[in-house]
Amino acid sequence: MALARNIMRGGWSAGNAKAVNGAIATGLTAAGTTLGTALALTADTNVLGTVSSGTGVSLASCEIGDSQEIYNGGANSVTVYPDTASVQINGLTAGAGFLLGTNTMAYARRVSSTRWIVNLSA
Repeated sequence: MALARNIMRGGWSAGNAKAVNGAIATGLTAAGTTLGTALALTADTNVLGTVSSGTGVSLASCEIGDSQEIYNGGANSVTVYPDTASVQINGLTAGAGFLLGTNTMAYARRVSSTRWIVNLSA
Protein backbone atom coordinates (compact mmCIF):
# COMPACT_ATOMS: atom_id res chain seq x y z
CA MET A 1 0.00 0.00 0.00
CA ALA A 2 1.19 3.48 -0.77
CA LEU A 3 2.33 5.79 2.03
CA ALA A 4 -0.40 8.17 3.21
CA ARG A 5 1.75 11.18 2.31
CA ASN A 6 2.02 9.95 -1.28
CA ILE A 7 -1.74 9.43 -1.50
CA MET A 8 -2.26 12.99 -0.21
CA ARG A 9 0.01 14.30 -2.97
CA GLY A 10 -2.65 12.99 -5.35
CA GLY A 11 -5.21 15.33 -3.82
CA TRP A 12 -6.79 13.13 -1.15
CA SER A 13 -7.37 14.45 2.36
CA ALA A 14 -5.23 13.16 5.22
CA GLY A 15 -8.23 11.32 6.69
CA ASN A 16 -9.03 9.58 3.40
CA ALA A 17 -5.37 8.67 2.85
CA LYS A 18 -5.11 7.14 6.32
CA ALA A 19 -8.37 5.21 5.86
CA VAL A 20 -7.07 3.69 2.63
CA ASN A 21 -3.97 2.47 4.45
CA GLY A 22 -6.06 0.88 7.21
CA ALA A 23 -6.13 0.83 10.98
CA ILE A 24 -3.35 -0.47 13.21
CA ALA A 25 -3.96 -1.87 16.69
CA THR A 26 -0.97 -2.44 18.99
CA GLY A 27 -0.52 -3.90 22.44
CA LEU A 28 -3.38 -6.38 22.01
CA THR A 29 -3.94 -9.20 24.51
CA ALA A 30 -5.01 -12.61 23.21
CA ALA A 31 -7.95 -14.14 25.08
CA GLY A 32 -10.07 -17.25 25.36
CA THR A 33 -9.34 -20.82 24.37
CA THR A 34 -11.97 -21.37 21.66
CA LEU A 35 -13.29 -19.61 18.57
CA GLY A 36 -16.18 -18.25 20.61
CA THR A 37 -14.00 -16.77 23.37
CA ALA A 38 -10.94 -15.62 21.39
CA LEU A 39 -10.12 -11.94 21.03
CA ALA A 40 -11.91 -10.66 17.91
CA LEU A 41 -9.45 -8.71 15.76
CA THR A 42 -10.88 -5.50 14.32
CA ALA A 43 -7.93 -3.64 12.78
CA ASP A 44 -6.23 -4.20 9.44
CA THR A 45 -2.88 -4.71 11.20
CA ASN A 46 -3.00 -6.31 14.66
CA VAL A 47 0.03 -6.44 16.95
CA LEU A 48 -0.27 -8.81 19.90
CA GLY A 49 1.75 -7.79 22.94
CA THR A 50 0.46 -10.26 25.53
CA VAL A 51 -0.21 -13.91 24.73
CA SER A 52 -0.82 -16.31 27.61
CA SER A 53 -0.47 -20.02 26.93
CA GLY A 54 -3.49 -21.48 25.12
CA THR A 55 -5.14 -18.17 24.18
CA GLY A 56 -6.36 -17.10 20.76
CA VAL A 57 -7.62 -14.45 18.36
CA SER A 58 -10.22 -14.57 15.60
CA LEU A 59 -10.19 -12.91 12.21
CA ALA A 60 -12.79 -10.26 11.46
CA SER A 61 -16.03 -10.94 9.66
CA CYS A 62 -15.41 -8.90 6.53
CA GLU A 63 -15.84 -8.57 2.78
CA ILE A 64 -14.31 -10.86 0.18
CA GLY A 65 -10.94 -9.36 -0.80
CA ASP A 66 -10.30 -7.80 2.62
CA SER A 67 -7.13 -8.73 4.48
CA GLN A 68 -5.75 -8.67 8.00
CA GLU A 69 -2.22 -8.90 9.36
CA ILE A 70 -1.40 -10.41 12.74
CA TYR A 71 1.98 -10.11 14.47
CA ASN A 72 2.58 -12.17 17.59
CA GLY A 73 4.93 -10.26 19.86
CA GLY A 74 3.82 -12.21 22.91
CA ALA A 75 5.67 -14.82 24.94
CA ASN A 76 3.64 -17.81 23.66
CA SER A 77 2.18 -19.14 20.43
CA VAL A 78 -1.36 -17.91 19.74
CA THR A 79 -4.20 -19.76 18.01
CA VAL A 80 -5.65 -17.79 15.08
CA TYR A 81 -9.26 -18.75 14.30
CA PRO A 82 -11.50 -17.83 11.36
CA ASP A 83 -14.42 -15.49 12.02
CA THR A 84 -17.06 -18.24 12.29
CA ALA A 85 -17.23 -22.02 12.65
CA SER A 86 -18.36 -22.40 9.02
CA VAL A 87 -15.24 -20.74 7.58
CA GLN A 88 -11.92 -22.44 6.69
CA ILE A 89 -8.36 -21.19 6.93
CA ASN A 90 -6.25 -22.72 4.15
CA GLY A 91 -6.87 -26.50 4.24
CA LEU A 92 -7.90 -26.73 7.90
CA THR A 93 -11.30 -27.97 9.02
CA ALA A 94 -13.97 -25.24 9.10
CA GLY A 95 -13.78 -23.37 12.40
CA ALA A 96 -10.30 -24.67 13.23
CA GLY A 97 -7.43 -22.35 14.10
CA PHE A 98 -3.70 -22.55 13.53
CA LEU A 99 -0.79 -21.71 15.82
CA LEU A 100 1.12 -18.51 15.14
CA GLY A 101 4.51 -18.67 16.83
CA THR A 102 6.16 -15.91 18.80
CA ASN A 103 7.76 -13.09 16.83
CA THR A 104 6.06 -14.21 13.62
CA MET A 105 3.44 -12.66 11.39
CA ALA A 106 0.49 -13.91 9.35
CA TYR A 107 -1.14 -12.23 6.35
CA ALA A 108 -4.76 -13.38 5.93
CA ARG A 109 -6.96 -12.60 2.92
CA ARG A 110 -10.68 -13.39 2.62
CA VAL A 111 -11.15 -15.14 -0.74
CA SER A 112 -14.74 -16.36 -0.43
CA SER A 113 -17.60 -16.37 2.04
CA THR A 114 -16.24 -19.63 3.48
CA ARG A 115 -12.46 -19.36 3.16
CA TRP A 116 -9.43 -17.37 4.27
CA ILE A 117 -5.97 -17.96 2.81
CA VAL A 118 -3.08 -17.26 5.15
CA ASN A 119 0.64 -16.78 4.52
CA LEU A 120 3.03 -17.12 7.45
CA SER A 121 6.37 -15.37 7.97
CA ALA A 122 9.54 -17.25 8.82
